[in-house]
Amino acid sequence: MADDVFYMKQALIEAQKAADRGEVPVGAVVVCRDRIIARSHNLTETLNDVTAHAEMQAITAAANTLGGKYLNECTLYVTVEPCVMCAGAIAWAQTGKLVFGAEDEKRGYQRYAPDALHPKTVVVKGILADDCAQLMKGFFKKKR
Repeated sequence: MADDVFYMKQALIEAQKAADRGEVPVGAVVVCRDRIIARSHNLTETLNDVTAHAEMQAITAAANTLGGKYLNECTLYVTVEPCVMCAGAIAWAQTGKLVFGAEDEKRGYQRYAPDALHPKTVVVKGILADDCAQLMKGFFKKKR
C-alpha cells in the first residue's frame, strides 16, 4: 500500500503537468521491478490526437523501454479510471497490475466494459482518490 501511494503521487505529478499545459489532468507511471520505467500525461490537445491518453503514452513508452509489448511484470498507476480504449490497451499489453485513483462514472471502463482488462490483471482502486478527483474537478471548474 505504501508503494502504491508513492507511485500514485508520481502519477499526480504527471497529471499536474497535463493541467499546466491545458490538458485534462490525467497522469500515469509504469513501474517494473520497483523502478519507474515510463511517465506520461494526457497529450490529446498538444498532439491533436484523441488517442493520446496518459495510459496509451505510458504503455508505449514502457514497451519501448522493455523492448517488448507485454507488461505482465509491470504495474500501471493512473490518476483516473481508464476509459474503454485504454482498458483495451492495458489488456492487450497484458499489464500485471492496474492501480487507479479516482473512478470515472461517466466514461470509465467499469461502466461500459467491466470485463475489458486481461483476466490476470490485478486491479487496485481508490489510491489517493480524493487528491486525483480534486485535480480533475479544479481543472474543469476553471474551464467553465
